[in-house]
Order: sequence, then C-alpha cells, then structure tokens
Amino acid sequence: MDAVIETLRTLRERFAKVIWVPGNHELWTTKNDPARLRGQARYDELVRRCRSIDVLTPEDEFAVWTYGERPLTIAPLFLLYDYSWRTPEADGRPLAEALDQARDAGVVCTDEFFLHPDPFASRSDWCVERLKISEERLGVIPPAHGTVLVSHWPLHRHPTEPLYWPEFAMWCGTSQTEDWHLKYRAEIAVYGHLHIPRTTHRDGVRFEEVSLGYPREWRKRARGPVPLRTLL
Repeated sequence: MDAVIETLRTLRERFAKVIWVPGNHELWTTKNDPARLRGQARYDELVRRCRSIDVLTPEDEFAVWTYGERPLTIAPLFLLYDYSWRTPEADGRPLAEALDQARDAGVVCTDEFFLHPDPFASRSDWCVERLKISEERLGVIPPAHGTVLVSHWPLHRHPTEPLYWPEFAMWCGTSQTEDWHLKYRAEIAVYGHLHIPRTTHRDGVRFEEVSLGYPREWRKRARGPVPLRTLL
C-alpha cells in the first residue's frame, strides 16, 4: 500500500490533477504486506490516503474537462468483476464448474488467493454493490455532459478478444457494464488490467487501454514501453 501512495504522491507533484482508480493488485493482501487490511477496509484506507495527498478517487466529486465542444465529466469507477465473461464451454454452467474448466486449461487468476472480498461473501457480491454505487453516481451527471469513463477493468468485453488464454476473461469485467459507454455518453472509455495497450472502437466510442504492464512485456514489443499519452 505504501508503494501505491508514494507513486501517486510523485505523480501529484508533477501533474495538475491526479485521479486514481483501484485495480486488483492494490486490493491484494499478501502475507508480506504490513497493511493487513482486507477487502472493503483496504479500499477505504486507500481512499483515505489518496485524499490526504489530494488525489481524486471513485468516492470523490467528479472532475469536469471544459476544453472541448461539450463538458466532459471524468468519472473514475471501481467496479470489479462477476465471472460473467466466460468461454463458450463454460457459459451457463455453475461458477464452480467454470472455474474448474479454467484451471484445467492452466488459468487461475492470483485474485483467487489474495483479493479478499470482506465483508462481502464473494467478489461477485462486492461487484454488485460497486455497480449499484457507480450507477447512482453516473446517473446524476448533467445530461449535457459527455463522459470519460475510467476504470481498471474494461467496461466492454471486446478488449479481451486478443487474450492468449480466453478463460482469463472471467476475471476481467462484467456483462452488466457492456452498454455503459452508450448509456452514459462516453467520449472515451479508459481502462487497464489486460496489459494490451491499444486503441479500439465500439459503437463509435473510443476505448483506450493505458496500462504500462511489466518490463518483461515491454521487451516483447517492437515499440518497447508505451509512454504516457494525450487522450483529450
């Protein structure tokens, strides 16, 4: 947790405004982590510490970009996933069987060991709560505003199509958000998680994968690490 906050503090010294959305790694509680907080309590502490260094979170008032043809509300979202993005072989089967099918293919997300959903019974239940909170906040954005929807997990499934292991899509999002780019008038939907930096379009909306990924992944790319980009 300290590394997350110190990184954000460094960014805050260099940029006029910094917005943070949690991904799965920040929410992990590992055996060597001095911060033993789990689940919602861990997220709440990260929000508290972000506020202490003037970094916006999904719990704060949305910032508005006023330099384009219409105002754009920048909406950071914490959404999680509900295992609904499955392979055809696992579609319609109980979750336990879908997870077994992924394990048989050699795919298990580390979240299953380190991302604890406390006090919720499961990550799926926590996802339901986060969807409810997010929709309530998005629903009061002025109708004249477009949006920039920023989330760690992609809102639409299409960015998962290049995954080497399609079973991993179960840990990448939820079908409940697949129309949000239209419903909430998105100019851009920004996400990370997949470590496949690229620009795609769906229904006329631009989707931007902006994760940096790992150095070992940079070495596999002809262009190397993908630098910071101007989106607006």
